[in-house]
Amino acid sequence: MDSATSDVRTPLGASADNGLKIVVVGGFGVGKTTLVRSVSEIRPLNTEETMTQAGEAVDDISEVRGKTATTVAFDFGRISLDARNVLYLFGAPGQERFWFLWDRLFSGTLGAVVLVDTRRIDDSWYAIDRLEHHGTPFIVACNDFGGPRHSPEAVRDALDLDPQVPLVSCDARSRESSKQVLIALVEHLQAHYAGRAARPRQEFV
Repeated sequence: MDSATSDVRTPLGASADNGLKIVVVGGFGVGKTTLVRSVSEIRPLNTEETMTQAGEAVDDISEVRGKTATTVAFDFGRISLDARNVLYLFGAPGQERFWFLWDRLFSGTLGAVVLVDTRRIDDSWYAIDRLEHHGTPFIVACNDFGGPRHSPEAVRDALDLDPQVPLVSCDARSRESSKQVLIALVEHLQAHYAGRAARPRQEFV
């Protein structure tokens, strides 16, 4: 996306009355800010700060040496699905010291994307654990960092994913690729909530 396009601000339609909240979570430096930025129809709200040498004693940057800024609160973007429905995207900070914010971000969330760097699978465990704890449906998206390719089966096994959790590949820098991730999530949410609605209610005697 060029700079001219990314600076365009799209006003929210007056008829929009349904706000659907989606959270993008994952480990440190997996591309959450990049994904929100690439797909948002408005200039995203970013709370990035420059990384300094002081932070090296707190955050493990050994695997993200090229990273110069980091999210210290959350990212926010927006996509209009139609005249009445708007998708709000929240990107959660990845460092362990900011994990206390996650439970607040998960409040009222319809679903989530767990963004994964397959070179650092272990960094995804906490995000998956918290989403399962909250009962929040999610999909997993493997961001392409140009490293060795792993089969979907190998990634699924490494993350111990439930067979019902969709696993997709993406390039968070690409608007079209990020859109496909959100489409996969929406389709998963439709199936998830339709399944819940179809279950018979338990009667108490």
